[in-house]
Amino acid sequence: MFQRVIDDLKTSTGASLRMTSLIVVAGFAGLVALSFICAAAFIGIMQRYGAIGACLAIAGVFSVIAIIFAAIYAGKKRRARQHAAEMARRAAKAAANSPLIDPVMMATGIQIARAVGRKRLVPLLALAGVVVGFVANRNSASADDGDETEVAGD
Repeated sequence: MFQRVIDDLKTSTGASLRMTSLIVVAGFAGLVALSFICAAAFIGIMQRYGAIGACLAIAGVFSVIAIIFAAIYAGKKRRARQHAAEMARRAAKAAANSPLIDPVMMATGIQIARAVGRKRLVPLLALAGVVVGFVANRNSASADDGDETEVAGD
């Protein structure tokens, strides 16, 4: 269970880091290119329409660029939110199917613990922990196999 949480955290952190580094490199390269393009465009427009017209034209270009990047960011954020919601639905479904949450199972466990006694309970709990770990590992392995075929089909 903890391994899946750690894997999800690693995946989301890695994706965020890659996305951030990509946008930083693209932003820097774009800034250098835009500096030269803007200088050339400003000089050309200023010679034809004057300084005020050149300033308004360059401002319009930067407004369009800002709108484009805002739209790209909003789309990526929306997809990330949808992915997080899907993962939350899967986690809730897996938790709902867990027999350890069932109140009847909990009451039965308490009655067994009282009947068995404390001295015999420790080895039984160790054995139960091993069995639960085995079942959980097997269930997560079969769920991972199902996810791979699902992704391959998309």
